[in-house]
Amino acid sequence: MARPNLKPAVRTTYRHGNLRQALLDAGVALAQADGPSAVVLREATRRAGVVPNAAYRHFSSHMDLLLAVRAVALSRLAQSIETEFNAIDKTLGPTDQARASLRAVGVGYLNFAFGNVGLFRTIFAVPDWPGGPDPAKAGNTGLNPFQLLGLALDRMVEAGVLPKERRPNAEFLAWSAVHGFSRMVIEGPLHGRPREQIDALGKRLVEMVERGL
Repeated sequence: MARPNLKPAVRTTYRHGNLRQALLDAGVALAQADGPSAVVLREATRRAGVVPNAAYRHFSSHMDLLLAVRAVALSRLAQSIETEFNAIDKTLGPTDQARASLRAVGVGYLNFAFGNVGLFRTIFAVPDWPGGPDPAKAGNTGLNPFQLLGLALDRMVEAGVLPKERRPNAEFLAWSAVHGFSRMVIEGPLHGRPREQIDALGKRLVEMVERGL
């Protein structure tokens, strides 16, 4: 008598919700744990419990999934910045609020980078930069991280803190300083230093950027 096949069957369809979202959630978890190189379509399908071919109805390639994961990472970065925006003391005058807005962008950026290293690396794993109009990259305000930085700089100009003639391309100067510091902490000479020291240096950095632009 033939022995019964006790090996569990692999589903070819997803019956417990949205397969695209399940694959994306798996990709985000992979990136969060091990960075962009871990975002593999086959592993995402394994975690979702479907055969690899089922994924291609939602993500045509590895790059397609990686870009979707990156959009989630950018949205979460925007939300980190928005959290700092929302914490600004509303009783401050316009000048102090404008200065605090720019510092908030830097603090939100660094908090996300140090708390979500895998997702942070994923943002810069493809040859694109976070300034595009894709709404999937935006936070709760509908603005992406680069646009939030631009908003803070515009507030500086409106408050008379940043001269209008120095406003063009100021995003790149501010972003370069904060991003460079984050990379030094994540994988450079500041890696492994106590978090208290890193936070103190980060605070000084964003204050330097705010004063120096």
